[in-house]
Amino acid sequence: MARETDIPQITDSHCHLDFDSFDEDRDQVIARAVEAGVSRMVTICTRLKNEPQVRAIAERYDQVFYAAGTHPMSAAEEPMASVEELVALAQHPKFVGLGETGLDYHYSADSAEVQKVSLKIHIEAAQETQLPLIIHARNADEDMARILGEGMARKAYPCVLHCFSSGPELAKAALEMGIYLSMSGIATFPKSQEIRDIFATAPVDRILVETDSPYLAPKPHRGKRNEPAYTAHTARVGAEVFGMDYAEFAAQTQKNFDTLFAKAASWRAK
Repeated sequence: MARETDIPQITDSHCHLDFDSFDEDRDQVIARAVEAGVSRMVTICTRLKNEPQVRAIAERYDQVFYAAGTHPMSAAEEPMASVEELVALAQHPKFVGLGETGLDYHYSADSAEVQKVSLKIHIEAAQETQLPLIIHARNADEDMARILGEGMARKAYPCVLHCFSSGPELAKAALEMGIYLSMSGIATFPKSQEIRDIFATAPVDRILVETDSPYLAPKPHRGKRNEPAYTAHTARVGAEVFGMDYAEFAAQTQKNFDTLFAKAASWRAK
């Protein structure tokens, strides 16, 4: 068995460990991640009513941190979050980000106006707490760039476009605002050259890696349940995109994560 120090360490910056597909083997999933060099994971709560369960996972495993918010595809079904509610949740020592929130006009265009209201509430909470805002964006590039930019103009806040698969215009606008882009298993798919090209134009100090597990398993596991250990496959493709060796790219993404998720970087197990 490889020792943790034998392989480059990386962080799965976005996964969903509370989903029921992990109920039977969550301990083993975490163990496999650590064995693969994935020394930290951020598990994301997408409906605030599930926050206690997500928090409990972060409290159980030293390697796991968490974030919470209302996913845009759930915005019309869930009670509207308040800034005060989100700020209160953020007081937990392992709560390290807000979201995921954002806009999804692919599946949920009929709730666009509700999504915009929810997103703006999450932005305000990020401005107040200075915890990173975790953004889901699909088929909403123009509105997303505008709303994020309006928020930045009022008061700057840290932010990441998770599982980035949008167009070059949103990438450019986000990078100009100081926002990070996160690379998921999508970047490993043969037909994703355009996404790889967009990442290649970004500063490497603004890149994170993630799984979005249990979804979007990278090659060679495509079509199967994704899990945090597979972040390593995406990171290897990332290294190729940036013309770096794997250890160098892994170290850079760790530094990037520590900069954006400063609360996680400073946390120490009691």
